[in-house]
Amino acid sequence: MKYLEITFDIPSKEIYIKDILSAELADLGFESFSDEGDPFIGYIPQDNFDETKLAGLLSNFEYEKGISYSVKQAEDKDWNEEWEKNFFQPIVIGDKCVIHSTFHKEYPKVQYDIVIDPKMAFGTGHHATTSLMAKAILDIDVKDKSLLDMGCGTAILAILAALRGASPIIGIDIDEWAYNNALENIQLNHTEQITLKKGGAELLGNEMFDIILANINRNILLNDIKTYVKVLNSNGLLILSGFYESDIDAIEKECNLYGLEKISYEKNNNWVAVRFIKK
Repeated sequence: MKYLEITFDIPSKEIYIKDILSAELADLGFESFSDEGDPFIGYIPQDNFDETKLAGLLSNFEYEKGISYSVKQAEDKDWNEEWEKNFFQPIVIGDKCVIHSTFHKEYPKVQYDIVIDPKMAFGTGHHATTSLMAKAILDIDVKDKSLLDMGCGTAILAILAALRGASPIIGIDIDEWAYNNALENIQLNHTEQITLKKGGAELLGNEMFDIILANINRNILLNDIKTYVKVLNSNGLLILSGFYESDIDAIEKECNLYGLEKISYEKNNNWVAVRFIKK
C-alpha cells in the first residue's frame, strides 16, 4: 500500500495542540504520526487522502489557526513492521488490564488480557482518552449491566466491559474501518456477546442501557447527548471523553439540560473523561 507523508507547520508549540490535531486527523483516515519535536508528520494511505476534507478540518480547527502543510509520497517500507517496532507497545491500565497485539511475545500478566490486531495509531489504549475510559470501566461495577459503547473504534472498551461481566453490550461506530477491525478484535478475545452496528446515534432505538460510553469528540457529543439520555436508564451512568479539560463546562451545561449530573472526572495530559448520572 502506498502512503502519503503530510508535514504540518503548527505555529503554537503547545504539546496539546498536536494531541488534539492527531485525534481529528485520525477521523480522516490518518494511521500514524511522528510527533517527536518538530515537524509534526502524519501518514495516510494514498487512496484515503482527501485534500478538501483536510483543508476544511484545518480551517475549522478552533484550537490553532494558521496551520499549513505539505504533501509528499512516503518512502516504501514495511509499514506493519514499522508500526510494530515504533508505535505499538503493550500497555497496562490500572495494574489490572493489559492491551497487546498478536505479535507481542512478552507482556505483563494481569487480570484482564486484551489482544488486538492494530491497524492504526488510535484505539490501542495509548491515547489518553482510551486509557481514561478503560480506567473508568475498571473503577465501576459493570457486571450484568447493559452497556453501549458509542464510537467504539477497535472495541477495546466494549471488550474490557465484556471481560468484566457486562451484558448485553452494543458497540456502534460510523467508520467502516473501525467496524471491521472491531469485528476482528471481538473474535480474537472470544467476546462474541458484543453486538456491533455501523452508523451513528440514529441507530439508537428503544433498547435501554445502564451504562453508556462515548469517546468521540466535543462537537459530536454536544449534538448527541440528548439522544443518549433517551436510552439511558434512571441512575444510569454516561461516561464521556474525547475532549479537553477546557470543554468540560460546555459538556456539563448540555448534560444538565437533560437531567444529567456530573459526579466526577479524571484528567490525563489535559484530556478528560467525565462521569454523569441520570437523575
